[in-house]
Amino acid sequence: MEIKPIFATLGRHKFTVCLLIAQIALTCAIVCNAIFLISQRLDRMAVSSGMAEHELVYMQLAFIGARPNAMARTQADLSALREVPGVQSAMIINHLPLSGSSSNSSLWLDPAQRMETMSATQYFGENLLSTLGVQLEAGREFSPEEYRDLDKIDKALQTGDMKEIPSAVLITRTVADRLWPGQSPLGKQVFIGRNFALTVVGVVKGLARPNQLERGAQYSLIHPVRLSMSAGSYYVLRCAAQDRERVLKAALAKLNALDPNRIVLDKGSWDEMRYNFFRNDRAMAGILVGVCLALLVVTALGIVGLASFWVSQRNRSIGVRRALGATRGHILNYFQTENFLLTSMGIVLGMLLAYAINLFLIVHYELPRLPLAYFPVGAVLLWCLGQAAVLGPALRAAAVPPVVATRSV
Repeated sequence: MEIKPIFATLGRHKFTVCLLIAQIALTCAIVCNAIFLISQRLDRMAVSSGMAEHELVYMQLAFIGARPNAMARTQADLSALREVPGVQSAMIINHLPLSGSSSNSSLWLDPAQRMETMSATQYFGENLLSTLGVQLEAGREFSPEEYRDLDKIDKALQTGDMKEIPSAVLITRTVADRLWPGQSPLGKQVFIGRNFALTVVGVVKGLARPNQLERGAQYSLIHPVRLSMSAGSYYVLRCAAQDRERVLKAALAKLNALDPNRIVLDKGSWDEMRYNFFRNDRAMAGILVGVCLALLVVTALGIVGLASFWVSQRNRSIGVRRALGATRGHILNYFQTENFLLTSMGIVLGMLLAYAINLFLIVHYELPRLPLAYFPVGAVLLWCLGQAAVLGPALRAAAVPPVVATRSV
């Protein structure tokens, strides 16, 4: 019953009404996309590593001068590290999940394919599953005779001696489902670099990539390759969570006693590595939250200011309505309905603008399409904001006494 007079009243303030609707529309568009981007960042930060995350410490080292017999020295290091009190398992690995640097390779189901089937990260290291806490889901682990030294593999690639090239491989469940959906991958072959056939002997539940999460966070392979300490690789120790700091300190002292000609490039717990990896994501999410809050506060202040101005301008007409029998509830309902209509018009325009902004982001930044579920979220948020912001001025309007109608202008 009051909608028609509300539109009639708003029609006398077209410019102000249009500004408020534009402000609500812009807020709706930005907030919808910002909430979506925040959710993307949070999903990215919540990725599972597939490891015993809180039980791992790592060390990345460099050496001064020549280092002959690198493999023997590495095995001596690992033997010494396993003697450190509290160490449950020790290994050397080419890179760690969420470490930022990775070795990736293209995979083919058939080397005659024109395009690769997928790309995956390659992990090298002996005792990888037991040290990292990676869970074997199907098949078996590597047998000792399947392991090959990396330096011998490099020589074999130059000479063409295929006996030194390991053919067994472990894959993650995500890779298995991508290559052979609905089938058992055990015993199947996948080609790496078109030239080398790998036979799947086991499937692990999960193992995150060091980076490139957007290309498949769990797209990982594990090869039976034995490493020696070199630039970029890590010593990894598994211990009880409460012992990590003590174990790391003792392990560094042990390695320094064996060979003082070392430089520690990086060290810490894997939790710290994860925290540092997602630093930019946290910062971006924080900035977007700040932008959303700022826009919502500015929009709320605009609604409060405009509603307060209209209440002061309509005091006499409100008094007349009260004198003619309108209750405080009627006056309160009038201003809340008026705000709801203005907010709804802004939301409709804002949804169209949100869709346009998302298309721009898709084209220029390769972001995914904004799900429709975010539109009602933004609408409800702005409706609640509008009703909360107009409540104060509406209550003041409802408190205007009927006697105001009898005052001289």
